[in-house]
Amino acid sequence: MEEQLDQIKTNNKKVVLFGPESTGKTTLSKQIAKYFNTLWVPEYAREYLQKKWDSTKKTCERSDILPIAIGQMKKENELSLSVKNLLICDTNLLETKVYSEIYFNGYCDQQVQKYALKNKYDLYFLTGIDVPWTPDDLRDKPNERKKMYLNFKDALTLTENKFVELEGNKQERLKKAILTINQYLDV
Repeated sequence: MEEQLDQIKTNNKKVVLFGPESTGKTTLSKQIAKYFNTLWVPEYAREYLQKKWDSTKKTCERSDILPIAIGQMKKENELSLSVKNLLICDTNLLETKVYSEIYFNGYCDQQVQKYALKNKYDLYFLTGIDVPWTPDDLRDKPNERKKMYLNFKDALTLTENKFVELEGNKQERLKKAILTINQYLDV
């Protein structure tokens, strides 16, 4: 199982969009990847949990955390081999860890936790809550956005990950992301 959660080694720079639900991570991931003519790693949890919801009307359970983490790393590792120098990640295991701890009273699978801290990324963008909430089948915390945001920010701070906060409209966020990547990463 450990090899399924471990990040393969490449020379690619990896950027993660990180933050609470409905903060524009997927939209921005696609935009950044398009600008830099590279690939982006979709959020596997969304695919996995939407299928679960559609077939059972059940939401995420503790037993889903490990399969979600394995699926996320499988996608990331596969796409890492297909890019020359930059990979944009819509999420990562650290985000899975944060969600697990929030939804399951501090619980996170030990292996997920280990690799959430072990796997390395060059830059995180913490997406702000200053964009409108967009409801869907999986989103359920429209009234806890500030609390959720602070949980994500705390996770980045406590793990000493390099991050830049992104706020404003889509164009402002994209512009800041592009400038930051160009400034801090040699891509």
